[in-house]
Amino acid sequence: MKFYLRTYGCQMNFHDSEILAGMLGRNNWSRVGSEEKADVILLNTCSVRRHAEERVLGKLAEYGRRRGSHSRPVVGVVGCMAQIWGKKLWERFPWLDLIMGPGSFTLLPSVLDLIIASGGRHLEVEFRDREELYRFPAARDRRFRAWVTIMRGCNNFCSYCVVPFSRGREFSRSPENIIREIRELAQLGYREVTLLGQNVNCYRAADREGNTIDFPALLHLIHETEGIERIRFLTSHPRDISPDLIEAVKVLPKVCKQIHFPVQSGSNAILKKMRRGYSREEYREKVLKLREAVGGIAISSDFIVGFPEESEKDFALTLDLIRRVRFDQIFAFSYSPRPKTEAYSFPDDVSEEVKSTRLQEVLAVQRSISEQKNQALLGEVVKVLVEGRNARRPERGEGRTATGKIVFFPWREGQEGRIIPVRLERATDLSLFGRPVG
Repeated sequence: MKFYLRTYGCQMNFHDSEILAGMLGRNNWSRVGSEEKADVILLNTCSVRRHAEERVLGKLAEYGRRRGSHSRPVVGVVGCMAQIWGKKLWERFPWLDLIMGPGSFTLLPSVLDLIIASGGRHLEVEFRDREELYRFPAARDRRFRAWVTIMRGCNNFCSYCVVPFSRGREFSRSPENIIREIRELAQLGYREVTLLGQNVNCYRAADREGNTIDFPALLHLIHETEGIERIRFLTSHPRDISPDLIEAVKVLPKVCKQIHFPVQSGSNAILKKMRRGYSREEYREKVLKLREAVGGIAISSDFIVGFPEESEKDFALTLDLIRRVRFDQIFAFSYSPRPKTEAYSFPDDVSEEVKSTRLQEVLAVQRSISEQKNQALLGEVVKVLVEGRNARRPERGEGRTATGKIVFFPWREGQEGRIIPVRLERATDLSLFGRPVG
């Protein structure tokens, strides 16, 4: 049987798709790159923002229009949107065969076998044994950089965020299982791992001896893995950036000098309404401590503009924070109400036009800062993990620095998977360009 799998959303969703593909592969399914060739179509979905849901709804409407009397592929919606919408998806698309949330992924092969054999619709939205999911080797999309989930879910309940409802409460994998997965990756030739979690700083699990391993301690354990040269992690909650974490980033050479911790707004009034648990002053203090301890660290963040009751003054404070912190990179989005969240009951009183204007202003300010920071690197020699040839410009190689910046350079055979020195010659706000040294 053949399956087509399309993914929407964040890195964790994409890694979940790698796990699902690996799980199906072990059950004699083969993945195809075309919907037309598939016996089963799966959409692995996101509910964090309305736009992601709208894309899925549009795709399902397209499938509905194409239906005919002839045999058709089984169609399933899996992931966060399936968890949040549940049976409402059947109300809108009664022909849909499968709805499965992230907590039920281990059942996917057996449920698909049942649908193929006897038909019927299936709804699976229970949160089951989440450690079990990681028994299945992932069918990874990249050769030298790998995602490794260390925890799932979240207990923070920020007023705008659907994650505690779509992915459940916090669950940390055992340290032994994480280390075993990373050792296997190293044996397969992977050089870099990115540790994933809704809030990696909250990682906490007992080892076999009963000792509690927190996130900084986990970084120390992973650092000992031979063959792994770089360790990244995301996402970090600002409230949980601890002195021990800062020290680990400082003293462990393999831990990349890069940290992503979303601030979301520069206004204390809005941060309070968001239930973020810190002030702009406390956020800036964490930034200063990181920069004092780790020279050259790259800091990135997320912002939401147009949150309910966000005034011009609130928005001006966001712009002010961006200018003061001078992030290396940000991801910014317009607010959209999410079902089940506290903010869903708030009046969505900032117009779409104002949201769009504010979003463009935030992005323009950051583009200028990012370009200035990248221009300041020109002439330096940086170490780049070569990921391969650029898809659009095959004469170029591409890779990333330890601070997460994308670098392009003339391609040479034999570079892939190596960490090479590159002298930087040109920069934009998004990319760096240079030539290998030696």
